[in-house]
This record gives sequence, C-alpha cells and structure tokens, in this order.
Amino acid sequence: MDGVPQPHMGWTFITNHARVLAAIADNQSARIRDIAAHCRLTERAVQKIISDLEQGGFLSHTREGRSNTYRIEPEKVLRHPAEAGLSVAALLSLLVKDEAHRTRRPPQRG
Repeated sequence: MDGVPQPHMGWTFITNHARVLAAIADNQSARIRDIAAHCRLTERAVQKIISDLEQGGFLSHTREGRSNTYRIEPEKVLRHPAEAGLSVAALLSLLVKDEAHRTRRPPQRG
C-alpha cells in the first residue's frame, strides 16, 4: 500500500490532534492528503481529527471551489483541566518554535 504512513508503536508526547492543528496552522488551505503525509497519519484519521476539532470549536472551514480553507480559533482554551488557561495560540507557538528548531539543526549522529 503505497502512500500509507508506517504506524508508530508506543506512546508519544504530542497527540495527533495537536499535530493536525499545527499542520493546519502552517497551511490553512492544505489538503487532507498533505496533512496526513506531514503528520504520518492516514487520510481517514485526519478527517476524523478535523471533525473532532470542528465539533470542539477549535477549527472551522469554508469551502472554496473544490478545496477547504481552515480557520483556527486561537483564543480557544484547551480542554484538559491541567491545561487550564492555555490557549490554542500558546500551544501552537510552542509547536512552531520546536518545528523551526528541528528544521534548522542538522541531525546528530550517535
């Protein structure tokens, strides 16, 4: 099955919902196919996550021809009680800083 991302085994620090939201923040008109490839998820998983984010009020979209343009609600506060007061904008700023840092540094060899 070409184009299907390899599954990741075990737990991770960042949820798939956060990954998809960060990918959309990087390109509000990205296709689901591109978001899936970037996040190493299936297109079906990305569709479900986008639906979750829209139902939660974190994201909306408008249809423009055959494509969607997404709008993130930056002031929306994250849902978990331990993250009380942390906005979507704050989360995305952390993820963007990390992404910029990772793309600038050459990989270390062990």
